[in-house]
Amino acid sequence: MSASRSSRALQRGALGMVLLVLAWEGVARGFNLPAYTLPSVSAILGSIFDHRTTLFLAGAYTFAEAFSGYVIGAVIGIALAVVITLVPMTRNAIVPVATSINSVPVVAWSPLILLWFGIGMPSKVVMVALAVSFTVFLSALAGLDRVDRRSVDLMRSFGAGRLAILFRLRLPTALPLIAAGLRVSTVRAVIVAIVTEMLGAYDGLGWVIYQAVLQVDFVKVWSAIFIASAASLAFFGLVGLAERRLVFWK
Repeated sequence: MSASRSSRALQRGALGMVLLVLAWEGVARGFNLPAYTLPSVSAILGSIFDHRTTLFLAGAYTFAEAFSGYVIGAVIGIALAVVITLVPMTRNAIVPVATSINSVPVVAWSPLILLWFGIGMPSKVVMVALAVSFTVFLSALAGLDRVDRRSVDLMRSFGAGRLAILFRLRLPTALPLIAAGLRVSTVRAVIVAIVTEMLGAYDGLGWVIYQAVLQVDFVKVWSAIFIASAASLAFFGLVGLAERRLVFWK
């Protein structure tokens, strides 16, 4: 994407965000909506300022869980796709198992994961890794499989082995799809971390949201949601930037 197109996209995104905030503020104040229905943006920002230390520490804790699980899940997903590519006979074993595990909603695994790993950070990291690994696995496998068979045969005719074909042909071809899977997984990583925290945690934005609901402090709930959204957008943007740097030919 050229610099001018990227700048125009950012301007349109910023304008859309400003219009959304103005409309939200106008609706909340114009109809005098109660906080449990829709608090005003100004009230939410005020709550973020009042609870800034708690919210930002909780946000950092959640982001650490999401990022750790994201990295582990991405490595597992790509590794499984590479194993299938190098040893095709493993496809019939790995794909059905991975699909059956991920056919169950991630939240359904939470009680078992919390029981096995406790309610600290490790259980959240495992849940995020479980959610991310399948998405990245499917993207990586699709990318590795899209290589032109004639190109593979040509490299083999010159004496290239499986590893040479993997690193010189398959991975460069698969990189755009792998990058897309990694980008999509950023938001999922933060969501899974927060949902798991709401089911059992010592800290994090999910824990803050759960406690605020018990205290009937819905403005604080929205404040935590705002921080989570900001973290997700920043994470998504960083991975998108890395994608544009690495997949420059896209």
